[in-house]
Amino acid sequence: MKSTRSPARGLSRRTLLSTLAAIPTLIGPLRLTPALAQADQLPSWNAGRVKDSITQFVTRVTTQGPDFVPEDQRIATFDNDGTLWVEQPMYVQLAFVLSRVKTLAPQNPSWKTKQPFKAVLDGDMKTLAASGEKGLMQLVAVTHADMTADEFTTIVTDWLATARHPRFKRPYTELVYQPMLELLAYLRANGFKTFIVSGGGVEFMRPWTERIYGVPPQQVVGSSIKTRFQMRGDVPTLFRLPEVNFIDDKAGKPVGIYEYIGRRPIAAFGNSDGDLEMLQWTTMDGNRARFGLIVHHTDAEREYAYDRQSHFGRLDKALDAAAINKWTVADMKRDWKRIFPFEAS
Repeated sequence: MKSTRSPARGLSRRTLLSTLAAIPTLIGPLRLTPALAQADQLPSWNAGRVKDSITQFVTRVTTQGPDFVPEDQRIATFDNDGTLWVEQPMYVQLAFVLSRVKTLAPQNPSWKTKQPFKAVLDGDMKTLAASGEKGLMQLVAVTHADMTADEFTTIVTDWLATARHPRFKRPYTELVYQPMLELLAYLRANGFKTFIVSGGGVEFMRPWTERIYGVPPQQVVGSSIKTRFQMRGDVPTLFRLPEVNFIDDKAGKPVGIYEYIGRRPIAAFGNSDGDLEMLQWTTMDGNRARFGLIVHHTDAEREYAYDRQSHFGRLDKALDAAAINKWTVADMKRDWKRIFPFEAS
């Protein structure tokens, strides 16, 4: 397997999260009628074992019988980075951090000689990685905190409207996976409620997930920094503080699901070791039918090929666990007819 090596080697997801946390769907909320059920609701998935495993599971839990699950208990959780949109050559939120530092640099001339800001401005990812969590915390403090929640939402929205991926030269919100958009719609059409459960910042995702994925803000769980209510004159505001509130990664994901959703999912979808515990907690319960799926990035030509050695989105322990726990592994090169919505179908 060809691995993708990032110039930001050393900037682990855990390090990033601990500091970052300091196509509308075509079907929408409709339920499948018999006629709709006969149509192919997953046209970007190649026919085969993986696609069959999805449709067979949905049929089992939505058909009266021993595996039937009431609609209010049909909860499906999706990781975001690498599961719903691209995460190479670095997490999108890290790209946002680096971009914001460069935007703010003219107002802070001392950054030209002060680390870790100098490393960002010089494009020196090796030095930035060496600064570790402390260095990234300094970057986050000036890019994510000391502003109101509304101000941060505006900054994120404006950045996503103009930022372009370095390889594909398209907005990041266009680099979402068409097969997963179809899967989200298919599940909702069958009475599922879909949630995003991501290691990324919840405040970074909520401004756009409904428009892109059809997942409203209240159904997004993620890492967060602390906020404080305060009055600005006569205006009530929420002010963002440079302090960690919650890390929604690895073992934090089941905790986040429990605290924010309140039900154990019956289906979970991820792509990396950061999703291992979410998949375990979702599927390792023999009381009812459950489903776990891992997106395996195997297509270097159309997207990226990476797994055990990748710095971003490493898939190692979870790949081994998939075989043991009989999770479905979607091979991107083999199982997806197309990857992005803008590709020809």
